[in-house]
Amino acid sequence: MAISFAEKDIKELKELLSSPRNIVITTHHRPDGDAIGSSLGLYHYLMMGKHNVTVITPSDFPDFLHWMDGVDKIIDFGSNPLKAISVTSEADIIFCLDFNQLKRLEKYEEFVSKSKAKKILIDHHLDPDKIFDYTFSFSEACSACELIYLFIEAMGDKTKISKPMAECIYTGIMTDTHSFRYETMRASTHRIIASLIDAGAENFRIHENVYDNFSANRLRLLGYCISEKMKVLTEFRTAYISLTKEELKRFNYQAGDTEGIVNYALSIKGIKLAALFMERDGEIKISLRSKDEFSVKDMSSKHFEGGGHRNASGGRSSESLQKTTDRFVSILPQYKDELFK
Repeated sequence: MAISFAEKDIKELKELLSSPRNIVITTHHRPDGDAIGSSLGLYHYLMMGKHNVTVITPSDFPDFLHWMDGVDKIIDFGSNPLKAISVTSEADIIFCLDFNQLKRLEKYEEFVSKSKAKKILIDHHLDPDKIFDYTFSFSEACSACELIYLFIEAMGDKTKISKPMAECIYTGIMTDTHSFRYETMRASTHRIIASLIDAGAENFRIHENVYDNFSANRLRLLGYCISEKMKVLTEFRTAYISLTKEELKRFNYQAGDTEGIVNYALSIKGIKLAALFMERDGEIKISLRSKDEFSVKDMSSKHFEGGGHRNASGGRSSESLQKTTDRFVSILPQYKDELFK
């Protein structure tokens, strides 16, 4: 089914954006490639309309995304909260990208929530909050970046997509689909990729910048996870990895260093469910991935205060790392029939 933005909403937004506005673009805590790509893609688009645009992230983000055009203009709320708060208080419009609930902003949530600005959601997660003035929520989209492209197209400005916009949008689609391998990559999405390359996106260079730009410590951490920390439970078609804060410190962990590690566990023949547990920021961060029809979204929302997509979700736990992984293993028997379908 084709994704279609409501004509009435688009007409109203064209009017709203017909004169210069103070605009904030924000995304979820611990932004990934799709979060930064969609934010900067929209940033470049809105800047063409002579708006005063600022991207504010709730926290820092991986070093391998710092090559993107406009990244030097981003305000990190975590390191510069006073400036972020000041800019937010003056906003006429706040675009919320790649998250479905304001709680995903963590400490920045308070200031977005109390802002009188028009709030516009563009997202591909299920169950969005009902607090937005405009909601463009399409769970069938492969990424927020795909939706930014379609938003620009709906606004009648597809021909205005510049090379920086194209490269930012391409990055988000590429990273959120694990290099175009997920079933959400429809034929129409591949046509979007082609048009982004036509607009100047150097696809080979983007892949190099994201995937061939690791630190030595990151590779050593990956090796350690696979050789020492990965547990395979063939009786449940499950594999998982757990990392203590001491282990992260040992490898000089930086934001983004564990990006994609959970997918290595999922790549094992016969494995249908994979998990990564990390002790960080005073709690256990959880990444869940699955194949076929098994829903890690349901598992995460029921047991780990999380959510996301059917095959890719996140969660958290206030218990110790050991207790969290023990609980994870203890619930697997109730999912055994689903895992062996």
